[in-house]
Amino acid sequence: MKLVLLDRDGVLNEDRPDYVKNPGELVMLPGAAKAVARLNAAGFTIAICTNQAGIAKGIFDEAMLARIHAKLRDELARAGASLDAIFHCPDAHASPRRKPEPGMLLDAIRQFRTTAAETPFVGDNLRDLQAATKAGCPRHLVRTGHGAKIQAAGIPAELLPVRVHADLAAAVDALLGTPS
Repeated sequence: MKLVLLDRDGVLNEDRPDYVKNPGELVMLPGAAKAVARLNAAGFTIAICTNQAGIAKGIFDEAMLARIHAKLRDELARAGASLDAIFHCPDAHASPRRKPEPGMLLDAIRQFRTTAAETPFVGDNLRDLQAATKAGCPRHLVRTGHGAKIQAAGIPAELLPVRVHADLAAAVDALLGTPS
């Protein structure tokens, strides 16, 4: 089993400071869907692990999140890509599943019967790197979303090693061992 875990906002689609609240606000990042298609073609299983505090805050509900994720799946399908699972945490405050805690990542690793050491996590935020470190996953930071700001601020030593990539397509190049 070759599993790759992805954050959603800032990795696959544009991150919004006011949340992606409906399907119309989900805007894919250039090249992200084709990058997922390349992972699919190489035989990888793909799961998203995403914090969705907007649910706990009453900004949108589970039904709306399902519609947003349906649009995400449609956008990916247009590029020949698909997801095997989407894990989300609706909590707005610290919980075992909310990143920077590793709960969602560990749930995915258990569901797909693999090991953390063999499961890279691609994110754009410090809490993504923290969750991946706690889970024991190899860490990949994309410079899209918050990634460039995180890299510029300096990645804390306890989270290293972290491979840094321009975007998801470049991260996929590294995962597949192909030149950028």
